[in-house]
Amino acid sequence: MQVESLASAESFTTKDGSTIRELHHTGVQSLAEAALEPGQATERHYHARAEEIYFLLEGEGEMEIDGERRRVGPGDAILIPAGARHQIRAEAPLRFLCCCAPPYSHGDTFFD
Repeated sequence: MQVESLASAESFTTKDGSTIRELHHTGVQSLAEAALEPGQATERHYHARAEEIYFLLEGEGEMEIDGERRRVGPGDAILIPAGARHQIRAEAPLRFLCCCAPPYSHGDTFFD
């Protein structure tokens, strides 16, 4: 059994500018906690291979996927298909889980 603790996960900044703490990174998927401060946003980007799901734990913000915008908050699960351009902006301190399949990689993060 492999159990990872968020308390001991080291943080790093992804290519899109969010700060994450990765909990699991296997051959087929990854799970991380991401955080943004009020007014902060990820750089609009896409992943050619990875599909993502964001699950919001705390805070509020605006999610944009391929030009469609929506306010999001705790309890919302956002599906981001592979190839979809996306950006999330925090209106209050924002904390969310990010699930990626295949796993997150800097090499699969692209900007227009």
